[in-house]
Amino acid sequence: MTSQTTTTGGPALPQERRLVTAIPGPKSQELQARKSAAVASGVGTTLPVYVTAAGGGVLVDVDGNSLIDLGSGIAVTTVGNAAPKVVEAVQQQVAAFTHTCFMVTPYAGYVEVAEALNRITPGDHEKRTALFNSGSEAVENAVKIARKFTGKTGVVVFDHAYHGRTNLTMAMTAKNMPYKDGFGPFASDVYRAPLSYPFRDDNLDGAAAAARAIDQIDKQVGAQNLAAIVIEPIQGEGGFIVPADGFLRALTEWCTANNVVFVADEVQTGFARTGAMFAVEHDDVVPDLIVTAKGIAGGLPLSAVTGRAEIMDSAHVGGLGGTYGGNPLACAAALAVLETIESDGLVDRAAKIGAQMFERLLDLQERDVRVGDVRGRGAMIAVELVKAGSTEPDADLTKRVAAAAHERGVVVLTCGTYGNVLRFLPPLSISDALLADACDVLDEVFEVTK
Repeated sequence: MTSQTTTTGGPALPQERRLVTAIPGPKSQELQARKSAAVASGVGTTLPVYVTAAGGGVLVDVDGNSLIDLGSGIAVTTVGNAAPKVVEAVQQQVAAFTHTCFMVTPYAGYVEVAEALNRITPGDHEKRTALFNSGSEAVENAVKIARKFTGKTGVVVFDHAYHGRTNLTMAMTAKNMPYKDGFGPFASDVYRAPLSYPFRDDNLDGAAAAARAIDQIDKQVGAQNLAAIVIEPIQGEGGFIVPADGFLRALTEWCTANNVVFVADEVQTGFARTGAMFAVEHDDVVPDLIVTAKGIAGGLPLSAVTGRAEIMDSAHVGGLGGTYGGNPLACAAALAVLETIESDGLVDRAAKIGAQMFERLLDLQERDVRVGDVRGRGAMIAVELVKAGSTEPDADLTKRVAAAAHERGVVVLTCGTYGNVLRFLPPLSISDALLADACDVLDEVFEVTK
């Protein structure tokens, strides 16, 4: 176990894995019983430990356990759970005012966030930004804007995609359970194309995978009917799938040639997570529109669509917005997050986290044939688990490994269409020592689950 201290706003938290009860402990179990009686059962919980403090790379629960956080609230607390600059900015803003609605009486924070996003997103063309609340909401607005600009209605997404839980984004999301089952009918004019999935593509390179997808789009949709292609540069919920080199670039070139808006859904990959500010930078791709959320505001609800000025400005006045979109508290947090990423060198830190974890996980793969694939970029890493001697997905093993890690005080998440992927999203404020301890636990867990 590690023993360091972080000051991340509020009381200093020892940076250590510390178990004083079973996981979950008695106080967490009591709260979970209250949750079952008060909260709709459709709202699930991965690990029912109830958190009282968090920061650096740890979560401290009501029973006094300190767990290593390899989830970051699903890639949200990239700069930590209570980064000092974020805490200070939100405290100042909440003392000034909490809300006016930007569409009624605007404020500078919204404009400043838009200016920042226009500056830092890929491409040196003129840009505009609109702010919203959640990733799903931003994806829907990107589609609205693309349809308005092109005068076309079709939308292409990809196998294994996850774009949200609202009606349109459920249609865009691939996986049925738990996201779609029983919630239809869904929005129409949404089509699915094959993704580049190197582990399961039998050595199909990026260019060939793109040609396969484009051929299907041409035959089943037609460019003349297509407003947008929407894609995660690295798939999130679908399994942290990194497309083969050249796949994204070929798609963007086809979009440009056919008056189709290329939309990069960077909700999970954005803001230094992958060792670049945005994941498309790894592929030297400049999207027409880029959708961001999650890591943008340190845990406060904020999302954005940023893109080419002529596309973004095609929507009529009043066509974009929402009561809480660009809330002043979230905008203050976002500006502080961007300042923290720059001042703390978190793009480089994500790359170093990735190098440290890849070394350990690749070593594990050499020793355990059930680790079929190790993939990702920066601090967005996954292992795909399979039945020994095959590429057959092993969802049961994945559940057992995750549960065993949770019991030992390491928060890991699962994902993937087949339910067989462990994903790791540590906050970029985590220490090397905590990462090493977490990897030691993973080694132990894979041994005890053989």
